[in-house]
Amino acid sequence: MTNDSESHAVESQRAAAPGDEAEEAVAVPRSRIPELLHAAVESVGGVERPGQVRMAEAVADAVDHAEHLLVQAGTGTGKSLAYLVPALAHGDRVVVATATLALQRQLVERDLPRTVEALHPVLRRRPLYAMLKGRSNYLCLHRANEGTPSEEGEGLFDPVDALGGPAGKLGQEVLRLRDWADETETGDRDDMSPGVSDKAWAQLSVNSKECLGATRCAYGQECFAEKARERAKLADVVVTNHAMLAIDAIEGAPVLPEHGLLIVDEAHELVNRVTGAATAELTVGAVNRAVKRAARLANEKAVDLLQAAAENYHGLMETAQPGRVEELPEYLAYAVTAIRDAARQVITSLGETRDKGLSDEDAVRKQAMASAEALHETADRLLEGSEYDVVWIERSDRYGLGTASLRVAPLSVSGLLREGLYKERSVVLTSATLKLGGDFNGVAGSLGLPKETRLPDVRTPGDNPEPGFGEAAHGEDAVPYWRGIDVGSPFKYPKQGILYVAKHLADPGRDPERPDMLDELAELIGAAGGRTLGLFSSMRGAQAAAEAMRERLDHRVLLQGEDTLGELIREFASDATTCLFGTLSLWQGVDVPGSACQLVVMDRIPFPRPDDPLMSARQKDVEQHGGNGFMAVAATHAALLMAQGAGRLVRAADDRGVVAVLDPRVETKRYGGFFRSSMPEFWYTTDRNQVRRSLAAIDASAAPVRPVAKRG
Repeated sequence: MTNDSESHAVESQRAAAPGDEAEEAVAVPRSRIPELLHAAVESVGGVERPGQVRMAEAVADAVDHAEHLLVQAGTGTGKSLAYLVPALAHGDRVVVATATLALQRQLVERDLPRTVEALHPVLRRRPLYAMLKGRSNYLCLHRANEGTPSEEGEGLFDPVDALGGPAGKLGQEVLRLRDWADETETGDRDDMSPGVSDKAWAQLSVNSKECLGATRCAYGQECFAEKARERAKLADVVVTNHAMLAIDAIEGAPVLPEHGLLIVDEAHELVNRVTGAATAELTVGAVNRAVKRAARLANEKAVDLLQAAAENYHGLMETAQPGRVEELPEYLAYAVTAIRDAARQVITSLGETRDKGLSDEDAVRKQAMASAEALHETADRLLEGSEYDVVWIERSDRYGLGTASLRVAPLSVSGLLREGLYKERSVVLTSATLKLGGDFNGVAGSLGLPKETRLPDVRTPGDNPEPGFGEAAHGEDAVPYWRGIDVGSPFKYPKQGILYVAKHLADPGRDPERPDMLDELAELIGAAGGRTLGLFSSMRGAQAAAEAMRERLDHRVLLQGEDTLGELIREFASDATTCLFGTLSLWQGVDVPGSACQLVVMDRIPFPRPDDPLMSARQKDVEQHGGNGFMAVAATHAALLMAQGAGRLVRAADDRGVVAVLDPRVETKRYGGFFRSSMPEFWYTTDRNQVRRSLAAIDASAAPVRPVAKRG
């Protein structure tokens, strides 16, 4: 982040600083929404679009009638302003939850400041806004100044010495963090540029369970996380992330201030983020860390019991085979029980231990207690064996150790979302991809909104589902009535893009090296003159394709993992003859308008792996209840990714190009129509010669680019 943008971020955060006087909010009539939207769009130098107006009016209607709303708003609609304007006009506090840092920054640094100023003459007030993240995203002043609790029984230690001294890379990063702590006004990791590694940041940050608390910490008055919470309490608009929303919705411990409207942007990501927040893991490393952290303050007997349980579990995990565990076998249940019971004794011992005159005892105890409680909670959940959970053994080679762990995740999060998300507030969920197969019901169901409570898309006079709906919509017996609308896109997809399915190729198998697919890929890239974003269903496939194209073509091929994702995207955007290949991270969020990206290639339908324990369990559960598990789980998962991937092509009104799917099943299988109807309405063809001619014509009309020498 540049100095200018960093100072701007700080300024926007100050818009809701502690001590500011909150101005009285008065709702603006629904009839004035178009006028307000027009002013807001002009303030950002944009152009008002019909879909944007329709969305803003639909959001206002949903809030006024205590309903929930799903809005599919295609790329270029301007959906941020379409929900911010009616939210600010309503007058109640609104929480906006997004999945990506880029959108959070756009809202706080650009859209909100300009919208607030544009609406001020009508609202007669300047709504306050703030960003709120999890505690571990903020630097901890206690750790920066006092040190980090040791796991070797030596109290607090200086992380600079522990990480190789000031001459080592990690030590230098920690020193830079300490200097930054004296300069930053937010303490927000994302405001630090250049950033630091996860390991360095972990030395000077804490999670909510490790925090001493504002009243007990010597730095409580200056705490960055506490200041962010105070700003959020005063703000009219709180911008947060899906992870915070998940904690607030499913853990029963409110972390967000009370609000009357929740807007979930990038809502297609919410199920995955909530699933991640509700997933727990019992690793050998976590048990060993708990032993080390407890050794100083817990009694010796409790620590010895946990140590013995850790060694036993380690031995079992060395030979454990990956896969779903329908029921914990007796030997594994015994090992997990031993961890749970030993963790309970450690927790009890830590609670009984009295002050020993150590100034750093609180920090050490907090860290040890957090580790022991996390172990106990996870072990207890594994032993409970709930029918609503899926348990599996996962082997990871992240550290070259081949370690295995037990993981547990919810079979479905729709029930959690229905119970935790839609009571006491109206919820607007929006994304460019919420309709799959041309229908909202699949995604809505996964988000906790059943099709039985769906209302007509278009409101008619007196269109309330039952008397007293406004009151019945909230509270314990809330019925999540909802509408779904598609406001389209300002782009002319049939004229701007082609969807090409390579029908002549063989169906893909498990081997990523498909000779006919690689031949097709090389010809397409050649016709396009580079300019290709390659989206692959596996890293093996991306690597194999990159290696093959580097040997065959004169175009530079960038590969995910060979540099930071941000740097790769910048290089790709700056040189139109370059190609970028990668996997999951590239299917969503890449925004490269213009001639640098005129061909988006998908190597195959990105079905989940057949051995994915969670996806397999969800598919089986649907089938046991009489549904089509393949379509409800595997096909829906793949269609969402393909819709997002296809959305990488047209990012501006003058963009043109081709989305090429090198998997004939999209044309030849019965389910192929589901995938085609989930993507933007590009002109569709299976004619390989037509596509090559079209790519060549687009390449010829593009701005001249410098040639790139063949590598190697």
